[in-house]
Amino acid sequence: MKETLFHLDNFIAEYVIKRKESMFLPDIDRYKDELSGRIADRTVLVIGGAGSIGSSFIRAILPYGPRALVVVDLNENALTELTRDLRSSKELKVPDDYVTYPMDYASAVFQKMFTGRGGFDIVANFSAHKHVRSEKDIYSIEALLANNVLHAKKLLDLIAEYPPQAYFCVSTDKAANPVNIMGASKRIMEDLIFAYSDRFPVKTARFANVAFSNGSLPAGFLARIAKRQPLGAPSDVRRYFVSPSESGQICMLACMLGENREIFFPKLEQAQMMTFDGIATALLRAHGYEPLFCSSDEEAVRIAADLEEGAKSYPVHYSISDTSGEKAFEEFYVASETIDMGRFASLGVITGKEIPGRDRIEQFLCELGEVLERHDVQKEDIVGVLCRYLPDFHHIETGKSLDGKM
Repeated sequence: MKETLFHLDNFIAEYVIKRKESMFLPDIDRYKDELSGRIADRTVLVIGGAGSIGSSFIRAILPYGPRALVVVDLNENALTELTRDLRSSKELKVPDDYVTYPMDYASAVFQKMFTGRGGFDIVANFSAHKHVRSEKDIYSIEALLANNVLHAKKLLDLIAEYPPQAYFCVSTDKAANPVNIMGASKRIMEDLIFAYSDRFPVKTARFANVAFSNGSLPAGFLARIAKRQPLGAPSDVRRYFVSPSESGQICMLACMLGENREIFFPKLEQAQMMTFDGIATALLRAHGYEPLFCSSDEEAVRIAADLEEGAKSYPVHYSISDTSGEKAFEEFYVASETIDMGRFASLGVITGKEIPGRDRIEQFLCELGEVLERHDVQKEDIVGVLCRYLPDFHHIETGKSLDGKM
């Protein structure tokens, strides 16, 4: 069949976020002078800058003229593509002092680079395990906690020697009333960064799914269609979405305009939530197909293997979510948090967060480290450590992982 001309940005605007312009443009326009004053001629370090949100943050700040931009990411190929994309964009001016480093931010060579440059004015950290599927077994859980918590502390200790004007990192909506280890790790990360807020300003943001971000289920839909493989999606999970460019704008506004120890979130209403099966169906129709509903992954795979050229239908398997840590709905704050909904047109702000007790955090990190060192450690042992620190952590355990599905 002749493929329909497909533009991803247009599809996201029409079918996913359902708005033609960024919801953050009014605030960006209102505060353009403040943004310029806080970014122009500054030195900026972006960790995890080759990922979806980190690269969008870079595109958001470049128009304001930072003096230096250093980007660190483990993905060397993605750093290369980021550089090509930035230098090929007419509207973006890359500073003369622009360097990308494929390195681990917890490594000795990163520390040498950081100290060699005497620190940075702005540090934004987007390096994190973000998937609920990261708690599939004890090894993946340890890697998640090391990246989101243990290595983050090592970075904060380093930054404290060269205090920046602003430090920003991404949290998640799943940190509010967490039900999975990823969400709990991000909630603890919030306490961790706030514990350093007497040494330098720290800000963070809890926000929605980034439509078609790297590794996301919608991005997987595109990959499956390109390979003529079936689509699988939960039919009962509703999520908030922002566009890739909006994700960078959220982070820029929070980093540059936020006060110390504030948490930002987008003003989205429940009516704006989308289901993944709804996105999949709309995406198939944009490619000229109608969904062919199957009763199992296996049936969908079998039909896809025999999919003929010019077929009008496409096999899908939509099912009820039954995996560990999957939350049926999203929320950005809890009842005990103080919310300011009037400062920005598009963003709410969680304010009045206290500096967490360092002794309690150190005790948690020590207990976590001791548990992870045990060769016989089990998932429930780690959940127990997290629950002792976060009494509101109610882990959803079903014994099933997303890796068992398409």
